[in-house]
Amino acid sequence: MQIKDVLLAPGNGAFFYDDQAAIRAGASQDGFVYVGEPVTPNFESIRVPASSLSVGLVLADDTVVWGDMMSVQYSGAGGRDPLFETAQILDLTSRVVVPRLLDVDVSRYLDACAKVFEPFGHKRLSLAIEYGVSQALLRAAAHLQRTTMAEIVCSAFNLPLPTRRVPIYCQSGDAREINVDKMILKAVDVLPHGLINSWQKFGMDGQPFMEFVKWVATRTRQIGRPGYHPVLHFDVYGWIGQEIGLEPQSIADFICKVADTVPDFLLNIESPADFGSTQAQIENYAKIVSILDNRGSSARIVVDERCNTLEDIRLFAEAKAAHLVQIKTPDVGSIADSARAVLLCKANKVGAYVGGSCTETDLSAQASVHVSVATQADMMLAKPGMGVDEAFSIVGNEQNRLLAMLNRRRIQNENVG
Repeated sequence: MQIKDVLLAPGNGAFFYDDQAAIRAGASQDGFVYVGEPVTPNFESIRVPASSLSVGLVLADDTVVWGDMMSVQYSGAGGRDPLFETAQILDLTSRVVVPRLLDVDVSRYLDACAKVFEPFGHKRLSLAIEYGVSQALLRAAAHLQRTTMAEIVCSAFNLPLPTRRVPIYCQSGDAREINVDKMILKAVDVLPHGLINSWQKFGMDGQPFMEFVKWVATRTRQIGRPGYHPVLHFDVYGWIGQEIGLEPQSIADFICKVADTVPDFLLNIESPADFGSTQAQIENYAKIVSILDNRGSSARIVVDERCNTLEDIRLFAEAKAAHLVQIKTPDVGSIADSARAVLLCKANKVGAYVGGSCTETDLSAQASVHVSVATQADMMLAKPGMGVDEAFSIVGNEQNRLLAMLNRRRIQNENVG
């Protein structure tokens, strides 16, 4: 089952790449633009339109299956790969990856990924390349087997056909109040992220942040349908540590204080602090988790920064250094590794959240849905973009279509049996 040809098509991500270091340092906003000089290498301005590169595999029957490469919004931060540069990625893909693709058997998904993603010059390929190409290879295997991508994942990892719907989590971007209302009206499972990425939003001693948390809970009760009870999930981009200090006890105390303001809700706090390295992050997050658990708090810690690759995720999961791990798909690399990451979290009894970035595309989001459902992750991100409607539609509809197909497959198998 060989690939006949490979197509490459430059494209757009669904949001922007942002220089997190410059924003943390106090860059102000003028409309949608950040004012000031960039800090992170390769950024020509603090906010850059997200670019992508599509890779198309031409199969024996002339069907073309696609995958999309891109970076995450905060590229180059927290130990991540540098900013995605289309020309550079296109050159590396053409020279190194395309010849490998023309030499693999695409009917054997995990083997094909392993061969195509072998190191080049003693270095791992760009994670963006792994991500996009692994999506295309997954679609190729599904096309050849006449199945869904989820079934290819289930077969590769010896998993049963899934039946459970995976809860969907939406993020608000800067249009916080309007987008929270949209999420509540659409009865999103987990909301709202809140984009607490600056001192202005977190505030002195975290008071503005706590007021926002209380407002979200109140608004949910005001306009939500009867019985609607979402999980509240806030990404604070390390601001608890920056404002309160990097002592685990103080951070846990603050998180408990926030949880006490919304006692009727399960509360997720993502990226409470950045301790500067993966090892320091693991040690201190494990302490925070332990303190919260010993108190019986309803708050859960979610790790993002410093937990990027499959190996990082393994270290955090084994150390119980989070209640929930964000598997940030473009940072993990091969989407097969995202599947492995979910299973690794489950084996260690740690929550698995298949995330990603607003900078992704419809194709990468749909592939992520198949991995999330196949592995039965605890939740998945509505992506791409920062508009609730589009992302929730893309991810939610793909999941519903997939579950309908899997249910039909299950009935067929039962009838055959």
